Amino acid sequence: MKNLPIGISTLSKMLENDMVYVDKTEYIHKLASTAGAYFLSRPRRFGKSLFLDTLKSLFEGREELFRGLYIHDKWDWNRRHPVIKVDFAGGTVCNRAELKDKLEANFSRFEQDFGLVLKTNGVSNRFNELLQLVSQKYGAKPVVLIDEYDKPLLDNIEKPEVQDEIREGLRDFYSVIKEQDANLQFVFLTGVSKFSKVSIFSGINNLKDITLSPAFAACCGYTEADLDACFCEHLAGVDRRLLKRWYNGY
Repeated sequence: MKNLPIGISTLSKMLENDMVYVDKTEYIHKLASTAGAYFLSRPRRFGKSLFLDTLKSLFEGREELFRGLYIHDKWDWNRRHPVIKVDFAGGTVCNRAELKDKLEANFSRFEQDFGLVLKTNGVSNRFNELLQLVSQKYGAKPVVLIDEYDKPLLDNIEKPEVQDEIREGLRDFYSVIKEQDANLQFVFLTGVSKFSKVSIFSGINNLKDITLSPAFAACCGYTEADLDACFCEHLAGVDRRLLKRWYNGY
């Protein structure tokens, strides 16, 4: 019996520790085969972070992780792109200064990861410079993945004035995605809510919202077929009617 990946959102860790993994790479293949920018909203603990980590591993060309999965024989493993992944899920942002500190910490990490030195100041300038330098160094368009894009706003949902300040800070950051559109291979943002694209993304009108798309309805979460195929041993003796009553629709 495989282990359950409770609290694990890293593909490599799941596979290396013989944990249950529900193959979602068919949906990833649909998305990643062509350049594009996408947005997906799902509740917390629904597999969004794992989905993003799987995208990251794919674009980095970690072919060994995908053996036996749907996408393995359908992907060109010589095709690699540098991946810039920003995760807002951890910690709490209480003001715009803390948001800036969080983004600066990410920039410092990217400098180490990619062996670069950013010389500009300011969030939008440094993000622009990062994308340009990464593209030049690796000779490939970068991929941008952002997990829980709305977390800093939700942290301050009851503080409208603070939320407005943080919105401005996020706008400076996300506006770079619009400016660099022609130089990006793939963009994917996740969150639990959908704020106005005008107020948050400053005109990023090329984001395709797949939240309610029937074609991607099962890209996160489990279907009943997934339960039968991957969790049957763990569900032995479970009242499936009661299970449906608890979880169906969530």
